[in-house]
Amino acid sequence: MAAVEQGQTDSVTPVLSVRDLTTSFRVGPDWRSVVRKMNLDIAPRETVAIVGESGSGKSVTSLSIMRLLPESSSRIEGSIKLEGRELLTLDGEQMRQVRGNQISMIFQEPMTSLNPIFPIGKQIAEAITCHRDMSNAEAKTEVLRLLDRVRIPNAAGRFDEYPHQFSGGMRQRVMIAMALASKPKLLIADEPTTALDVTIQGQILDLIKTLQDEEGMAVLFITHDMGVVAEVADRTIVMFRGEAVETGTTDAIFNRGAHPYTRALLSAVPKLGSMGGRDNPMRFPVIDIKTGETLVAESEAAGVNGASRPLLEVKNLTTRFDIRSGLLGRRSGAVHAVENVSFDLRPGETLSLVGESGCGKSTTGRSITRLVEPTSGQISLDGYDVGRLDQSSLRKMRRSIQMVFQDPFASLDPRMSVGQAVMEPFIEHQLGTKAQAREKAADLLERVGLSAEMMPRYPHEFSGGQRQRIAIARSLMLDPKIIVADEAVSALDVSIKAQVCNLLLDLQQSFNLAYLFISHDMAVVERVSHRVAVMYLGEIVEIGPRQAVFDNPQHPYTKKLMAAVPVPDPSRRRLKRNLATDEIKSPIRPLGFQPPVRQYHEVADGHLVQL
Repeated sequence: MAAVEQGQTDSVTPVLSVRDLTTSFRVGPDWRSVVRKMNLDIAPRETVAIVGESGSGKSVTSLSIMRLLPESSSRIEGSIKLEGRELLTLDGEQMRQVRGNQISMIFQEPMTSLNPIFPIGKQIAEAITCHRDMSNAEAKTEVLRLLDRVRIPNAAGRFDEYPHQFSGGMRQRVMIAMALASKPKLLIADEPTTALDVTIQGQILDLIKTLQDEEGMAVLFITHDMGVVAEVADRTIVMFRGEAVETGTTDAIFNRGAHPYTRALLSAVPKLGSMGGRDNPMRFPVIDIKTGETLVAESEAAGVNGASRPLLEVKNLTTRFDIRSGLLGRRSGAVHAVENVSFDLRPGETLSLVGESGCGKSTTGRSITRLVEPTSGQISLDGYDVGRLDQSSLRKMRRSIQMVFQDPFASLDPRMSVGQAVMEPFIEHQLGTKAQAREKAADLLERVGLSAEMMPRYPHEFSGGQRQRIAIARSLMLDPKIIVADEAVSALDVSIKAQVCNLLLDLQQSFNLAYLFISHDMAVVERVSHRVAVMYLGEIVEIGPRQAVFDNPQHPYTKKLMAAVPVPDPSRRRLKRNLATDEIKSPIRPLGFQPPVRQYHEVADGHLVQL
């Protein structure tokens, strides 16, 4: 391992000082260390980021500092001092007074951190009265002040609402308000933006920066997103397999990172705007995390034959879901999930659908495959009129189009070996014998970077990236012409994401596959797309060649999406985007609602923008 720079702050007494932190878990009769000899200091108003991929020990480090690990199965050694006070020697009651009072923590998924049966106002008030001597009326006044501070509109009106009535971004704001309730000296933010859309992520990052300046807090920010690190952190610690392999200022890490793992992480980060002047997608460079050698060089992927006929033609696609209410369950409205969407897709082409959660991207993909029944519109797929197919014909049609879902663990049967899972479509469609299915499955597993010897194993024995490769291999068993990749890389670590994107580009070139690539990650979309369609509230507001849309965005929503993308450039660290904090509008409409007829303006060849 490379020598680790301590990054001491000699002139200022650190809020948090960690020395030789080693955390171990009991495995049978033995203890297995998952964090080893960790050192860090955080000064007032300073942000230190711990970055690394899943399993590197980031979250265990934060839970060790908070002493939230079960004492019966974990062991924490070393020193953890908060303003000079040793935390590892405190008893349970003393530590409870520290948590939420001097140290607060924001977790990754706010819905699991908030109690669903209590209003959010009451939950924040409880955090205040637990540590401060206040009456109920005084606590409510303080809660409303905090909700205003975290930019929740109409705070007084939302005091008595429940967590399920808030969007993901607003729930995360509630968690931040709760964390700030007792004015902590240290805020630990554990992947606070990972599950959020890019614009909501931008708002939360702005908010944390602003509140830190106002309150003078120290912040320990834990993430695997290098773009976020560049924008928020003064100093950065890179963790790999339980150890800090490199520590330094964020500028030094990004511009002069020495450890091979640091360089591998940075090489896999897509940078918005880096594709200027290129028409075709680009493969990510891949660097060996042990030697630092380049295993795969950055290279251009295949273009599209513009003369070929579209494989998929979608015209005026509309999908709505009825809302029923009252004792008799009468229709009271509808969710206009997809509204009057039109596009086509050619062999060997990648069309990306981008937008935030709830914009209709996934419903569009499911409507095309008739996993969801469209309300109206025409879908022509490889010669099939999809809307008129009976069940038998629909089955045949689905040989031409397959889906890869976001969560490969949920889409793989845990009781089936991966060999059985990959072979199943081939056998179900009666395309050959079991021996032929086994031979083809083995070949495809090799093609996606796995081994045929892994076929007897079960999904839980694989990492997330490997499971996604298995899902891709299974989708290829029927020799499809189109693959709908629904957030297929969103849940993956940065280096695994780069490898899977490269795999998709290689398979596209080998099999002349067309991709409908559904994503909210604008930087990844820029790397892998030939064309891009931007969706908002069920409608396409801008569509065109990737270079035209990214170099010359025209619709205000497209510009807002791009402005919110974290850029892996430390020089932007103090930049605030000042994004609007409004929640995304609801697609729910009353009965009889007729959407306005939309007009499009052609900015350039094939580049259309909704007026």
